[in-house]
Amino acid sequence: MSETEDAPARLETVRKAIRRAERTAGRPEGATTLVAVSKTFGPDEIEPVLVAGHRVFGENRVQEAEAKWLTLRERYADVELHLIGPLQSNKAAEAVALFDVIHTVDRPKIAKAIAKEMAEQDRAVRLFVQVNVGEEAQKAGVALSELDAFLAACRDDYGLAIEGLMCIPPVDEPPAPYFALLQKLAKRHGLAGLSMGMSADFAEAIPFGATHVRVGSAIFGTRPRP
Repeated sequence: MSETEDAPARLETVRKAIRRAERTAGRPEGATTLVAVSKTFGPDEIEPVLVAGHRVFGENRVQEAEAKWLTLRERYADVELHLIGPLQSNKAAEAVALFDVIHTVDRPKIAKAIAKEMAEQDRAVRLFVQVNVGEEAQKAGVALSELDAFLAACRDDYGLAIEGLMCIPPVDEPPAPYFALLQKLAKRHGLAGLSMGMSADFAEAIPFGATHVRVGSAIFGTRPRP
């Protein structure tokens, strides 16, 4: 059996792990949304997961997502698409038109561009602010010291309703302290959404209140090289 053919079984394993983590943490079943990260995988590799009934998917690049999902959505109109990779302002129009949720709002230029496109397209997109919880120079996200001001600007200057926060902890450190930090920041700002946890650590994110976990290789198998 190929990894593609085995994807529905992998999906079910991840679903069970999420439910188990929710029970252990005392959270309601279904409190955590599984975002199946389909970046770099083609329509033929994604479709078995669609056939298995899953409808929430994450992509990193606007152009790649357009190439796959405009066609797939003709057959699966109820798919919910999440942008989980960095967004360039010159792709804001396409992103607002295609995606239902954007997890990576991280600077004023992007917030302004999204607000403009949402108004022009008369389309509401759910938004998360990406936070650079590890303060890593090479990683995207709002700096911890700038988060308060950025969230205020999103609300007051751009009229954006931010649903929650997103993070990617440093790869070489235990993720739990960073999940706890993001939970604390979200609570301080009255934000319900927490996008955190990936294939290697999604079960660890759930006790800290993750509302969205972004899981790719644990469902689709080894990711093709770009």
